[in-house]
Amino acid sequence: METAAEMDRIRDEILDATLPNVVFDSWSELAMRDGARMAGYDAAMALRAFPGGVRDLVEHFSARCDRLMVEEMHRHPLAEMRTPDKIRLAVLARLDALEPHREAKRRLLAYLAMPQNLGLGLRLLYRAVDAMWYAAGDQATDVNHYTKRATLAAVVSATTLYWLDDPSEGRADTRAFLDRRLGDVMGIGKAASRLRGAGGLLWSLPNPFRLARQVRQRTASAQASNATVHMAENI
Repeated sequence: METAAEMDRIRDEILDATLPNVVFDSWSELAMRDGARMAGYDAAMALRAFPGGVRDLVEHFSARCDRLMVEEMHRHPLAEMRTPDKIRLAVLARLDALEPHREAKRRLLAYLAMPQNLGLGLRLLYRAVDAMWYAAGDQATDVNHYTKRATLAAVVSATTLYWLDDPSEGRADTRAFLDRRLGDVMGIGKAASRLRGAGGLLWSLPNPFRLARQVRQRTASAQASNATVHMAENI
C-alpha cells in the first residue's frame, strides 16, 4: 500500500504525462487514461490516484500550481514587502507555474465553463486566492477575510485570461495589465474596506455565468488573436 507521499508522486507523474494529451483530447477520461499508461500505470492505479476521475485530476493540477506559487513566494523577502507587492508577486508566481501549460490551462477554462463544472471552478479559484492571501500573511478572520479574496478573485480571473493571449516578451503586457487591475481596486489590501455586506461581495466576485459564456464562445470560435484579451478587459 502506497504512502501518502508515494501516492502524491504517482499523481504528479500521471498528471505530467496527461498534460500534453490535454492539448489534443481536452480534460477527458481518454486523456487521463492515456496519460496513466504513458506514466507506466494501469487503469486500476489511475482510479486509485484519481477516484473522482477528471475532476480529481483538475483539482490536483490546480493544487500543484498553488503549491508552486507559494514556494516561489517564499523565495522572496516577504517580511520586507508591502502587502500590494506581495499580492502582485503571488499572481505572477501562479502564472509562472502555469506557463509551461498554457494550452492545457486554456482548455481547463473551457472545461470549467461547462455548467456542471462551474462550482468546481469557483472552488478552485477561491483556494488559489486564499493561498495567495495566506502566503502574503493575511490574518483577517472577519468579513475582510472574504472581501479580500473576492476582490483578488476578480483580478486573478481577468489577468489569467489576458495572459493566455499575451504574445509580449516575458509577458510584459500581462504584468502591465495586472498593475492596472491592482490600481483599479486602489491597493488590494485596502479595497476590502470599501465593500459593505453582501452587495460588496457580489460586486467584487467575477461573474461565473458571464465568464462561462465568454469562454465557451472563445473556445468555439477563436478567430481573433486578441479575443481573450478583450474578455479580460470586460470581466
